[in-house]
Amino acid sequence: MTKAEPVDASTSSQDSARTGRPWELYFAIAAGVTYASGLIAEYAVGAPGAVYIPLFLATYFFGGYFTVIEAFSAVRRGRFEVDFLMIVAAVGAAAVGQFGEGAVLLFLFSLGHALEEYAMSRATKSIEALAALAPRTAAVRVGGVVEERPVEALVLGDVVVVRPNSRVPADGFVSVGDTAIDQSAVTGESIPVEKAAVPDSTAALARPEGVALESRVFAGTVNGPGAFDMVVTAAASDSTLARVVALVREADTTQSPTQRFIDRFQRIYVPAVILGVLAVLAFGLVVLSEPFADAFYRAMVVLVAASPCALAIATPAAVLAGLARSARAGVLTKGGGPLENLAKVRAIAFDKTGTLTWGHPSVTDLAPAPGTRVDELRAVAVAVESLSDHPLAGAIVRDLSARVAAGDALVAKDLEGVTGRGVRAMIGGDEILVGNLRMMTDAGLTLPPDVAADVDRLQGLGRTTMVISRGGRFLGVIGVMDQPRLESRDTLEALRRDGVSELVMMSGDNQQVATAVGEAVGIDRAMGELLPEDKVAAIRELGRGGRLTCMVGDGVNDAPAMANATIGIAMGAAGSTVALETADIALMSDDLGRVPFIRRLSRATARIIRQNLIAALAIVAFLVPASLIGLEMGPIVLVHEGSTIIVVLNALRLLRFEKDGEHRGIVHEDRPGMPGPSTGS
Repeated sequence: MTKAEPVDASTSSQDSARTGRPWELYFAIAAGVTYASGLIAEYAVGAPGAVYIPLFLATYFFGGYFTVIEAFSAVRRGRFEVDFLMIVAAVGAAAVGQFGEGAVLLFLFSLGHALEEYAMSRATKSIEALAALAPRTAAVRVGGVVEERPVEALVLGDVVVVRPNSRVPADGFVSVGDTAIDQSAVTGESIPVEKAAVPDSTAALARPEGVALESRVFAGTVNGPGAFDMVVTAAASDSTLARVVALVREADTTQSPTQRFIDRFQRIYVPAVILGVLAVLAFGLVVLSEPFADAFYRAMVVLVAASPCALAIATPAAVLAGLARSARAGVLTKGGGPLENLAKVRAIAFDKTGTLTWGHPSVTDLAPAPGTRVDELRAVAVAVESLSDHPLAGAIVRDLSARVAAGDALVAKDLEGVTGRGVRAMIGGDEILVGNLRMMTDAGLTLPPDVAADVDRLQGLGRTTMVISRGGRFLGVIGVMDQPRLESRDTLEALRRDGVSELVMMSGDNQQVATAVGEAVGIDRAMGELLPEDKVAAIRELGRGGRLTCMVGDGVNDAPAMANATIGIAMGAAGSTVALETADIALMSDDLGRVPFIRRLSRATARIIRQNLIAALAIVAFLVPASLIGLEMGPIVLVHEGSTIIVVLNALRLLRFEKDGEHRGIVHEDRPGMPGPSTGS
């Protein structure tokens, strides 16, 4: 049966599964036909041995063909495994004239192996289907014409036309048009994502990693009703989809801790079974004085009963199904190790910026001064900051522009930056100041008590504050912050309910900001002012005493800490090559709410593995004594092979684990919420 480690790609069974030609199943059916014909000839017709023995020998050929190949491959590697035991038992049965017993053994063994391969291929196809998502050709715009090219021929900078309801052929960014794209195959997002053209295609091509997510597109995703032009930023072999498929294939060959244990166990167990069979044979001959044929037959029955077929497949079947389920949910899990270990983690550390928060400043508070309308505060801030290229100015323009009514819009001019203070500009004949307290003090302005109180309150909440005055009159205060994600608190609560005892946030920001964000999301401990090496030290401290740890970050600046944790989880890996390559688990979208799901899947996988191992060991524990007291080979083979199929089918239940329930109890948002007026309460 299937080994405790992946079978060589050269083996025929693997080839048949990969090429979609189920030759093992065909051979197993042929073995069944010849075995049934032999039974009819021997018992129903009463034909001589010259008729039915060749039919049983044909069963030996069809049922033993792939088994012999795999047994020979294992022996060449110095391994004695289940296939070897089956061949020995079948040859032994023939040696004592029990051709029918050997034939039924090989028939049922080959049928079980073929059905196992078929069932396992369902999980494999769930992963391999990703590779078929990208179209084979692309419509490339060359001058004034559009020509079809193979996607393999696309190069960096090609302009591709993507028609409505078609698949995106390559990674790139939208250069002309807008649309909505179904990215579920790559990122796991269930709702189509709105896409818009970049402001400057030349600048975007020069720095594609800086393109905003709302302009970035991925190979294999499905376009909606709008046509658009895109600029290619990666060759077909380097696309996000291609990297995901390659890494999932690698993950399929990575053994989990339980799988490694079973593998080591089999190296001892199989030779022990052979020695035990020899002992049974010797006991029958020497102690019981049985004829050699009877003693040898009993020894072969014990050999079949003790073979660990179900034990060998128990773990890899569950791991493969778990990997396939996580990939469907937009979570790339690199092998059985991370999938199995995540369930055991009791301490998880989160990076602040870009993980628990959005990773860019957002307007969180508008606190108008007494007697000032919030509309005026908003309009003045947008007019002035629209002239600035400062990141905080960009946050004000992005978050507030749409909320300035046409009748309230103002025009500013003569912008002047004051280093370390803020900016000044003119609106009509009024001088506008937007900046910190030092700017107001330098201008000879004294904050009214209400405005000063708002500044203190917002700074206490970890906000960066900007005071705005117009012609010497204070309009109010705007608070800006890297805003926590809506799902952060729900995610942390879900992890607590799932058994995680310590949740830590790590940040390079000052401790006051870290504390404010930590309180907002409900973290157990907020650690601020940490350099990358400090985060590594903190992870090692969390793992003291052998406790398993997990680090959730962006996969780039958190790479050292992620590497030192038991498991590293990267956010938004669809847009980051580094994240895909360095993380143990990669969330293809910026969706923190999937972390509890993948932990629940990890626990479910571990539970299925335990169930399978218990069932496999129980079957062996039942069959070995039964074989010693006289149960014949036919029933033993039937129970033995049936248990293997049951183990595989039990594992395949993971393919439907929490279908459409990845966000159970967690509300996801695609962008930060918009602020309303702050009352100061």
